[in-house]
Amino acid sequence: MNTPAPTHYGAPLNLAQWLADNAEKFKPPVGNQQIWANSDLICTVVGGPNQRTDFHDDPYEEYFHQFKGNAHLLVLDRGNIERVELREGDVFLLPPHVRHSPQRPEPGSLCTVIERARPSGVMDAFEWYCANCTTLVARHELQLANIVTDLPKIFATFYDGNAASRVCPNCGAAHPGRDWAAWHATLRARQQA
Repeated sequence: MNTPAPTHYGAPLNLAQWLADNAEKFKPPVGNQQIWANSDLICTVVGGPNQRTDFHDDPYEEYFHQFKGNAHLLVLDRGNIERVELREGDVFLLPPHVRHSPQRPEPGSLCTVIERARPSGVMDAFEWYCANCTTLVARHELQLANIVTDLPKIFATFYDGNAASRVCPNCGAAHPGRDWAAWHATLRARQQA
């Protein structure tokens, strides 16, 4: 039984029961579910496995609590892609506008992510970078209304668009689109070189 997101005020929520009721929603391709609807905070539980090639540009801070299993964030810092480990039990506060790509390779891993709701006119963006040279390949902005339904649409804009729009303007390498394994393999090879 899938219970709908409760309103943001009311009786306390039994998280274990809510997780059990929504277990099917924590599977790929996105694997997330918002806990409360109509709140000033976007409280989401995200499950693994899920690996991505996009980087989120959030205009506000994000709070991560990795409460089951392990995960990591790829963070773009001064042209380099760094890795921030999120071990089971870890909490992490990400500053606004830090480009980050959550990676959840472990099946069954779960993380609570808390963000501020976006007022009208405050835009989020999702970016894709070349794994060869970390040059920005594409940026798509959106007014985030529903984190669960808006993300697949913005991803499809990049992945299902013209293949020429996924070519790096710096080195000419083609971004592999949905083939996250190929993108991560290229990035690892570059970082080990």
